[in-house]
Amino acid sequence: MRRIVLSTLKILVSAALLYLALRKVDFLELGSRFNVASLGWIGLAIAATLLQIFIGVLRWREITAECGAPLALAQATRYNLIGAFFNQTLPSSIGGDAMRLWLVARAGAGWRAATYSIFVDRAIGLIALSIVIVASLPWSYRLISDPAGRSALLLVDFAALAGGVSFLVLGRLNWPWLNRWWGTHHLRACSVIANRVLFSRERGPKIASLSLLVHLLTVVIAWCVVRSIAAPVLFGQIVQLVPPVMLITMVPISIAGWGVREATMGLAFGYAGLLSNEGVNVSLLFGAVYFVVGVFGGLVWILSAEKAAQGVEPEQGP
Repeated sequence: MRRIVLSTLKILVSAALLYLALRKVDFLELGSRFNVASLGWIGLAIAATLLQIFIGVLRWREITAECGAPLALAQATRYNLIGAFFNQTLPSSIGGDAMRLWLVARAGAGWRAATYSIFVDRAIGLIALSIVIVASLPWSYRLISDPAGRSALLLVDFAALAGGVSFLVLGRLNWPWLNRWWGTHHLRACSVIANRVLFSRERGPKIASLSLLVHLLTVVIAWCVVRSIAAPVLFGQIVQLVPPVMLITMVPISIAGWGVREATMGLAFGYAGLLSNEGVNVSLLFGAVYFVVGVFGGLVWILSAEKAAQGVEPEQGP
């Protein structure tokens, strides 16, 4: 019942925010902008999304190896594509993470190692995104002159950054009570793993580079969408506006971020002195690109050996 209520609330949140955002969209005018060149830009956006998934695979494999649940490249790629499908179909922006966890656990790694790998992967991605936003703040402040917009940007980013830093610090603490409580025990264990991979001479630079590349590709995808409809937005503006929107979209209160992303993107464009409806247009097409890639992931899921073995009990792993 609790899951049903939460899912229903997320559906309502997505529907309400989408309704408010779509009132700003003139679909006839938007459709008139599409031509052959538009299809080329959308194709590039889809290709960049697939590359982003593969870059995420490379980072996740480094983390799963540290968690005692090593994955082959093809296996991890398949799991991430399947996760992209479930990100679009489950009532949450982290539904794909839950599916990846299930797949890794059933592959023999065990539930603990699988959970740790997903949690650490998500935490490192969040920390990297917060750092990207902080690094771009001097330029963002010039772009966003509205005091409310500046305050919102600072609040969201530094809250995420403080949470990430606190998570890493937790792994450095040796207080006995942290290991006695169930919640803090597992959270600290994840923090220890995150510290090991981030500050390792071998894995650290690779993890940092891959994490930054994932977020850079998000900007590239958004830019391709902008070019597909010839929106009057500069690349530098996309660099500054998209990462904060993605940070807010990570909050699991809607279906695949729909509604939250459109409302936030429209608001961000408005704060930057751009047309709010263009922000909604870009967000809708951005979401459509991820939906198309999710459909491809759905085909991978349908044809996968994991789906055929759904009823089989998972093997016990480390």
